Parts: sequence; structure tokens; C-alpha cells
Amino acid sequence: MRPRWGRAAGGRRRRWGRWGRPRAMSALAAAALLCAALAALACWGLPPLAGPPAPPRPVRVLLWREPFGARGGAAGPPPDCRRRFNISGCRLLTDRAAYADAQAVLFHHRELARAPPDWPPPWGARAGARPPGQRWVWMNFESPSHSPGLRGLARGLFNWTLSYRADSDVFVPYGHLFPRRHPRDPPPGPAPPLARKRGLVAWVVSNWDERQARVRYFRELRRHLPVDVFGGAAPGRPLRGGLVRTVARYKFYLAFENSQHPDYITEKLWRNALLAGAVPVVLGPERANYERFVPRGAFIHVDDFPSAAALAAHLRFLDRHPAAYRRHFRWRRSHAVHVTSFWDEPLCRVCQAVQGAGARAQSVGDLAGWFER
Repeated sequence: MRPRWGRAAGGRRRRWGRWGRPRAMSALAAAALLCAALAALACWGLPPLAGPPAPPRPVRVLLWREPFGARGGAAGPPPDCRRRFNISGCRLLTDRAAYADAQAVLFHHRELARAPPDWPPPWGARAGARPPGQRWVWMNFESPSHSPGLRGLARGLFNWTLSYRADSDVFVPYGHLFPRRHPRDPPPGPAPPLARKRGLVAWVVSNWDERQARVRYFRELRRHLPVDVFGGAAPGRPLRGGLVRTVARYKFYLAFENSQHPDYITEKLWRNALLAGAVPVVLGPERANYERFVPRGAFIHVDDFPSAAALAAHLRFLDRHPAAYRRHFRWRRSHAVHVTSFWDEPLCRVCQAVQGAGARAQSVGDLAGWFER
């Protein structure tokens, strides 16, 4: 469209836009217009235009004592949260000389249960006082059945809980599913094609205890179909080629937990079964609890069958009907498995939680009562 022309004062011509407004204005007029716009936003109750997000505030997190002696069984430098988990502003410390400067201090429960007690010295004149604004975080990834000394911890001693429990202050599960970026691509993971799965049922177990429900159920199940057992337990064969590669050659994996508690769903499901590409047969919390974290068809629960014999019959049916078996892998079209990295990831998640928590005060009252229920 051709521009229209208007006549300004003094007879000079100026160019006008399509709707009759000047296309250019002085810097003074532009500033006045911006001020008017900001004032209008304030009048309408709208927030002002925001600039770029501020970088996360720096946070120092001190691990008071290495879990089980060292992270992952081998001592080393603290993890780089930015490089590993894209969490900026974190400085993870293991030197107790930095206690006074830490915004959060992590205490792993297993070390707390050992004698003599190992606590930071009192800060100031009052016993049990801490540096201002510091949070004490109780960290535990064992079930209540394997967490001695819970009732010996004082009420209100900790500010936060960090565990596999979904109602923890800092929730870090053993694993989770996440949406894949390109669902049309072949599913990732080491699982071989169905034709290369030579075994039916596998189980990897390191701690054998005849009193455990998982051992009792295994003995009953093995009466009706073969189960290949691996690991350090008495009936187990040694793993050759790695756990995930070994399990990938089987159609089913017994993801049996050593005890049954809410949300206690460990790497036996996430790594040993789902990541390896075997259908998990689970014994742990009830089915509804599992379905909070994984699709209903991704696993088989022992509670779905009146007996171990009925479960064995169902597994044999799936072995004979490949189409029915493959339905247990539909979730792999859209999701992939993330297995939590211990102990790097919990430390970084605490730092992230401190960054977003502000200055709100909180203390954990009855720690044992909450964790054991």
C-alpha cells in the first residue's frame, strides 16, 4: 500500500504509517510513551515486564560423613552439579572445616546409627544451636526395616528429610520414567530383540534371608517354573558380562524388594528390569503404589494372582504368545528410564531445594513415626 502524506505545522510534510500515526518519534516522546505503558500495567494489576531470570543463588552443601564410607564405594571429589544435572550455583563440600559456611548439612542415617554419635559441635553458647539459617537434612534410602536407631534421634533435630518417599521434603526416587524427545525413534537401552531372549525368568540377589517374603515366594514359584538366580547369595551363579546385559537375555525379572513399605521401589525395578529390557515381576508395596510411578502395563504384580502357581501359568502363557508379551513394552515408545546416580544426585538435589526454598523455617517432628508408617 502506498503511504499517505499529511501536512505538519509550518507547511512541512511528514510521512505517516498505515493507520495515520507517525512512523518515527523523538527519544523524549518514546520515553513518555513507555512510562505511560508501565503506569497502565500498574493500574491494571499486571506485573511489569520482566528481564532475564536471575542466576540461582550460590549454595554450599556439606556432606557430614560419606555414606557407607564413600560415595558409591570409592572416595573422590564432590560432583559437579552443573555438568551432571544442569543445576547451577552449587558447591558441594566434604571438609568439615566449612561447617559454619554451609547452608545445608547432610547426615546419612546409617552413619548416625553407629556409636559413638558423630555430631557437629554446638554453635554458640546454646547446646545444639546451629549457624543462622543452616538446615540439617536427614538422608536415607533404606527401608524402615533396615534403618536401625530411628527412635533414638531427637525430635526436631532435622529441618528436612531426603529419601525415596514421595512425601519427603526432598524426594529422590531410585529412578523414574521421563518423556523421550523423539518418540518415533527406536527405544533406547540394551534390550535385545525378542528372538535373542534365551531365558525365561532371572533373579539377582545379594542378601539371602529365609525370613524375607521374597525368598519364601521365590521358593514357591520355582516349584512351577525355572528361575535362574545370580549374585552373591548361596544359590546364585556369578554374573558374567554385567547385571544389565545378563538380565537383558531374559523375558522376566523378579524385582523383589527385601521389605515391603510405601514408595520403597528400588533399582531392582528401574535398572535391573526396566532398563535391562525385561518385564518386571514385582513384590513390594501394593500395585496402586507402583502405578504412581510407572504405567499399569509395564509390570506384573504378584498380588494379581491367587498363588505362585497361577503367576507361573501366566508367565508361561506370555512366553508362548509374543504379541501379548510385547504389550508390556508399550511405554518404551514414549518414555525412557532414568536411574538415580548415588550419591551425586541426592547431594545436587538438596542444593537445588535450598535455592528454591527461601528463608522459610521448618523442623521434622516425629521422624520415626513418619518414616515407619
